[in-house]
Amino acid sequence: MKIHSVFDSEFTAYGTVAEGYDTVALVAEMEKIAMPEVGTEYLPSIKELEACAVFSDFETRGFGALPAQLGLCWGYNTRLNCLEYHRSSEFNVGTDDFILLLAHQDEIRDGVVDSSCVKAFRVPAGVVVEVYATTLHYAPCQVGSKGFRVAVALPAGTNTELPTVVRECGEDRRLTARNKWLLPHPDSKPAQNGVPVGICGANIDVAEYLR
Repeated sequence: MKIHSVFDSEFTAYGTVAEGYDTVALVAEMEKIAMPEVGTEYLPSIKELEACAVFSDFETRGFGALPAQLGLCWGYNTRLNCLEYHRSSEFNVGTDDFILLLAHQDEIRDGVVDSSCVKAFRVPAGVVVEVYATTLHYAPCQVGSKGFRVAVALPAGTNTELPTVVRECGEDRRLTARNKWLLPHPDSKPAQNGVPVGICGANIDVAEYLR
């Protein structure tokens, strides 16, 4: 697997580098959050991050004045594990370089996407990227041993607890949180907990390509 840069032309089908966002204060605030001992953590909304001036830019410029939330995904990860999508773009910025594993929603066949469709993109520290709504994505992957901290801006309520809804068939069975449809690899915890498997092929480990 080749690890592309988000500044390469290949990224334009998945997202874009968003210019004009001042992330200095946000990165500093993210770095205050302690790393987990193992694994990854995610909080959809963190008041200290939303107090940073750039949050208003995500709301007004990123989401066209819709209510938004700014949270954090952080920890230690090098594997694909799952893919997910929303009915909206997502904005990401990291304290350090990180890697996104991405595919296209139209590459899903009969509810499953082959991991051979997945491409890897490296995002430099402090750079804001928009990941399009039609792009399958999941937890970032770390570049070095220190792990990753990646801010996640989404429409308000996304990835929060799902209300009581009927999930009988097809795509509905993949709705695991508000505005979150999940496709897990068989090796992943969500698949083992009953979410229908949505990825076939290898569970990609980017550590193999960073040596």
